[in-house]
Amino acid sequence: MKTKIIAFMALTILSASCSSDFLDQEPKSSLTAEQAYGSLGKIEPVLLGAITNWRNMQKDRAGLYTSLGTDEAQQGALQVTGDANQAGLDLYNGFLSQENQAIGQLWNDRWPVIEVAAQSIRALGINTEDDSAKRDLLMGEASFLRATLMFELTQYWGEIPINDKAKSAEFGLKRQPLDLVYSYIVADLERAVEKLPVTQSNPAFPAKGVAQALLGKVYLYAPEASGYRDYNKAKKWFEEVIKSGKYSLLPNYADVFNPDHANSSESLYEWQYNNNWPDNNQIQWQTGSRVLANMDQYAYFGGYDLILPTQYCYKDKTAGGLWEAGDTRKAASIRYDFTYKGVTPTLPAGFGGDELDPHIKKYEDIRVDGKQSFWNSGKNKAYIRYSDVLLNYAECLNELGSTTEAESYVNQVRTRAFGGTLPAGMAWSGLSQTQFRDQILDERMRELAFEGWRRMDLIRTGKLVELVGARNKWAKQNGTIAAFHNRYPIPIGEIKLNDEIGPEDQNPGY
Repeated sequence: MKTKIIAFMALTILSASCSSDFLDQEPKSSLTAEQAYGSLGKIEPVLLGAITNWRNMQKDRAGLYTSLGTDEAQQGALQVTGDANQAGLDLYNGFLSQENQAIGQLWNDRWPVIEVAAQSIRALGINTEDDSAKRDLLMGEASFLRATLMFELTQYWGEIPINDKAKSAEFGLKRQPLDLVYSYIVADLERAVEKLPVTQSNPAFPAKGVAQALLGKVYLYAPEASGYRDYNKAKKWFEEVIKSGKYSLLPNYADVFNPDHANSSESLYEWQYNNNWPDNNQIQWQTGSRVLANMDQYAYFGGYDLILPTQYCYKDKTAGGLWEAGDTRKAASIRYDFTYKGVTPTLPAGFGGDELDPHIKKYEDIRVDGKQSFWNSGKNKAYIRYSDVLLNYAECLNELGSTTEAESYVNQVRTRAFGGTLPAGMAWSGLSQTQFRDQILDERMRELAFEGWRRMDLIRTGKLVELVGARNKWAKQNGTIAAFHNRYPIPIGEIKLNDEIGPEDQNPGY
């Protein structure tokens, strides 16, 4: 089998399938692997490019795709009617197939970054330069990057190829068993924990805490079939983060999403953006209302309704929804009032009908108001927050039989949510293990809505079909969501271009 090479020039990472014909070709006008990874000074900028490209996956439309088709978020009405491929992410119909272009983009964008990480790990392993501190740092960053993207891919697709340059002949480009995939993710993260510093001067680079937290998530989220679901090990790694004393909850929930509090004590890692291209994230373009966009292109909460909260996510418990009276997270997460500059808009004819329904508020960037289009939204986007660690830790405690202790960690998060003091009846107390399991999913939605973890939460708890089928408007309307939708289909481009993944290797149901 030919050596697979992706060449990178400075910070540019080529978008390609992990195994397209292009990757079989020796580069003619780009750097060879030896040239690109031959010294620490060469590896460093290439890794920076990979981290930048990882960040760019979280931008704009593609950064929100995995949140669609859940019980917390769904597409706006005009979006569903305008793009059949994209609509399939919520409808779970025949367009959610191996030909789906949105799914193909999610798959294809990740493999070039894994290639950079794998090449860097190989090169750093044989590097003999005197600067061992820099070598260790780069090894930690590369290991974290490969593990993070492999974790994401296997959560959504199941068995995936493993890119290990020392075992290319053995592994090839075929899908590998789950236990082997997770063994690589764990080994990479253990190495990242060992090599990464407690603090990075540049917040774009991961530090030890986020690697520890992700290790905890790997052991909590790994499917039982992988053999890596282990609540004791997950608990250990979350405990390392908690006991480090480095992280704490901000006093006010809304401050978490205020750009004045970027990279705060609550943030284990967040992707870095600003209001200028190419470092803007454009998320508001997808989460805001087109009614406001039509009124004023400089209205900071305008947009085009790609992704909206489901009714369950925006309604109160008394109306069959999520929210309890007094929870400050509701107003910080979801926009209900569309009054702008004293004008309360009305829904124009010819719109989809939901453009003034509640919208996502977390990504609104008031810094652009009246100055720049909402396309230039650029608040940082959270990856892992300390509150997420506390809630995951509580889950582990509950699964290990310590429900009372688990309640105390949930109550830390809830105390902040209710303004610093839990009202009577709002503290979790006296729950059974089963009751805790049921309620923690709602609590995670309240705390982490639209931050990218919901689909994985539904998959790992076996609740995807049940809850999405009942709460997502489009999935409920179509009535075709099924168990096989717990995995995305392997894209047709991969099947066509990868000699080691054929039609017979497709995930069942597609």
